[in-house]
Amino acid sequence: MTDINSNLNRGRTIARWVLAIIYFGAGLLHLYFAEALLQIVPDWVPFARHVVFFTGLCEIIGAVALLTRSLRHAAGIAFALYALAVWPANIKQAIEGIPLGQMQLGWWYHAPRLAFQPVLIWWALFAGDLITWPFGRGRDPQKAE
Repeated sequence: MTDINSNLNRGRTIARWVLAIIYFGAGLLHLYFAEALLQIVPDWVPFARHVVFFTGLCEIIGAVALLTRSLRHAAGIAFALYALAVWPANIKQAIEGIPLGQMQLGWWYHAPRLAFQPVLIWWALFAGDLITWPFGRGRDPQKAE
């Protein structure tokens, strides 16, 4: 059983670092390319420019929080909710064929991107030590990470 927990902890640590790097980079891109990202924000979102800037900051702060033991659970929940919340923007980009900068993206990009969103939600919960599924049952309170 110790081997399973050790492998689970190692896998979770890798998942956590990779997700933190992805979100940190995405946060920087949100801040740097805010104007381009405004195109995919649904019309019903108020203060779109502020939302894009705020989400970039949240991604950067969340990435650091995910790597901080005392903030890990909160970051995992926040990133799972965030991935769910930005799904409408991804759907709008796909349906309206909005390019990413100067690059026109087709369904070869959008279909996997939209299908990956539930995986991203799971990944946030797994990296945040909130779930072990499908690798175990519940949370492992005995982790010595």
